[in-house]
Amino acid sequence: MAETKRFAMVVSEGTFDKAMMAMMMGNTAASMGIETHIFFTFFGLNLLKKGTKPKLPGMMRFFTGMMVKKMKGIGMDGYQEQLAMAKELGVKLYACSTSMEMMGIKKEDLIDGITVLGAAAFLNIATDADMQLFIG
Repeated sequence: MAETKRFAMVVSEGTFDKAMMAMMMGNTAASMGIETHIFFTFFGLNLLKKGTKPKLPGMMRFFTGMMVKKMKGIGMDGYQEQLAMAKELGVKLYACSTSMEMMGIKKEDLIDGITVLGAAAFLNIATDADMQLFIG
């Protein structure tokens, strides 16, 4: 029997492009039967807050709506739908405990199903992963 592959990803920014990249990569990996772990730290934590609607950075933020419309036009789900899909596919989502404390984010600020853990605990997961990515 083949061993299940493991994929670990760190997301440190909370912009629309980083959010969609993380969800698309995570959901694709999980759909391929790869055990998928995503660790959100620093501003990436904002992507796990209840009701979040990520936007493009700087002046590009005005184009976020246009991007969402283009995505819908080709049948691509938005961030909230991608996040729900990740949970359905069994993607393990983690919030960095140290970043949460530093940024004043509480567990109750986050969507359901998020595991809070420290960097060392996530590194134990990532060390055994076949693939690691950093989205920053």
